[in-house]
Amino acid sequence: MKAIIDKRFFEVLQIFGACCLDYCLMTDDQPYQGVDSHRRAVQFALEKCSEKMAEPWVSDISKARATEMDVAELLYYPDYPWKLKTNGTVCFDAPNVDGKIPYWYAFVEPPCGSEPVVKDDKIVRDEYGQEDFEAVNGALFPNGVRQLTVYDWTTDWSDYFDAGHEWWGTGCWSIYDPSMQRYVVIMASSTD
Repeated sequence: MKAIIDKRFFEVLQIFGACCLDYCLMTDDQPYQGVDSHRRAVQFALEKCSEKMAEPWVSDISKARATEMDVAELLYYPDYPWKLKTNGTVCFDAPNVDGKIPYWYAFVEPPCGSEPVVKDDKIVRDEYGQEDFEAVNGALFPNGVRQLTVYDWTTDWSDYFDAGHEWWGTGCWSIYDPSMQRYVVIMASSTD
């Protein structure tokens, strides 16, 4: 695997300073081999994220389990994401199954809240929303999404996910785009 920098994508992502997702884009010299290729991509992404740390995360990729999912499920954004008030704080109410949160929620509701979206020195939205989620994914998958292969991974195999297991939640998704011959791994784990 080899990391790649998609300048257009990272320029779009840079607008969202409070985003706490880790995105890793890569190519592979080996031919696509289904879930085995995705597993290598997830391991590579974790290693790249570890490079930023004083000590690398402890992980055992052999314990990670993947479930293939439809791309529509990954990129789903609810028509009416409702918000709850908790101790005076307003936050999205999202399904949290065994500590796992959906991708849309991980993007729009970072633990300390999103920042205003600013374009041309003007605040266009007070917080991240569907338009921002779609802009990031449009830059990430510029050739469309019909051809993508997506896996949803368990998050009990690396201490990278420990912070998210405390409260906010976790997520780990690998995506293969055959039109670009690249993998994208998105990982979520954070706490307040």
